[in-house]
Order: sequence, then structure tokens, then C-alpha cells
Amino acid sequence: MRRRIYWLLPDLRSARQTMDDLLLARIEHRHIHFMAREGVDLTGLHEANLLQATDLVRSAQMGLMLGAALGAAAGAVVAVVSPIDALSKPAVVGALAAFGSLFGTWSASMIGASTPSRRLQRFDAALQRGEILMLVDVPRGRAGEIETLLGGRHPEGHSEGREPNIPAFP
Repeated sequence: MRRRIYWLLPDLRSARQTMDDLLLARIEHRHIHFMAREGVDLTGLHEANLLQATDLVRSAQMGLMLGAALGAAAGAVVAVVSPIDALSKPAVVGALAAFGSLFGTWSASMIGASTPSRRLQRFDAALQRGEILMLVDVPRGRAGEIETLLGGRHPEGHSEGREPNIPAFP
């Protein structure tokens, strides 16, 4: 299990130095992500991807639940109203629930991919001022150590807290 640490940095130079320090502290490149306002060139930094910067995962989960529920409800209605035998009714309900969950997941994830992450909304003002947000996912036992390292080596930046459980896939 990992913890996500949010750290705001004033500029690109500081962000690059911070990334170098984290790599030297044996935090893998794939666990360090940066976000900045649109138009800022983050060359050399591992930019946050679609999964970290949008509500894609949350939306897909909601679509899965709602789609399965609506599909099962539609299947129940079809099973009651249509003249099919009793043995086929559970299959109809299950098939429509499966279809609903797939369709709900797909459609909701399309919406979520275009929606900024709710978790990151609190950083909008800082990003618009030109600051750079670093998201670093560290092993749970090293979170304090890494925050101490960042605070000692980069006093120009500041901690914006931790997220107790990072999403499973980003």
C-alpha cells in the first residue's frame, strides 16, 4: 500500500531538483508525477497522466454500479413482462445487468476523462499562479521520511498533505 504526498513547488528548477532528490532516495520515476497550468513545458519531468489528473476512475466506478443496477432492473422488467420460460428469466436479468455495467462503465469513463479530478481542485489557484504540484506515491512506511527529506532539501516548496489511500490503478 502506498501513500500519496502532495507537494507544491514554486518553479521548474525546483521541481527538477526535487525529482532528482527523490530518485536518489530510491523512489521510482513511475511514482513521481507533476502537474502545472496549461502551457507549462514539463520536459524532463514525469507529467501526471489521465488517471491522476481526471475523475476517470471514480466516474467508471459510478458508471459500473449505476449501469449494473439499471441493467438488472431492466432485466427484471423484461423477465416479468415477456413470455419467456422460468429457467431463462435469471439469465435475462444477468445478461442485461452485465450489459448495463459495461455500458455504464464505458459511458461514465468518457465523461470522467474530460472532468478534472475532484481531489486536485484545491490546487487550482496555486497552479494558475505558476506553482507546480508534485504527487509522489511512496510506501506507507516511508511517507514521514520522504516528507522530512523534502522539507529539509526544498524549503522553497511546501507540503499540501497526504492522501491515505491512493487509487489502485494510477
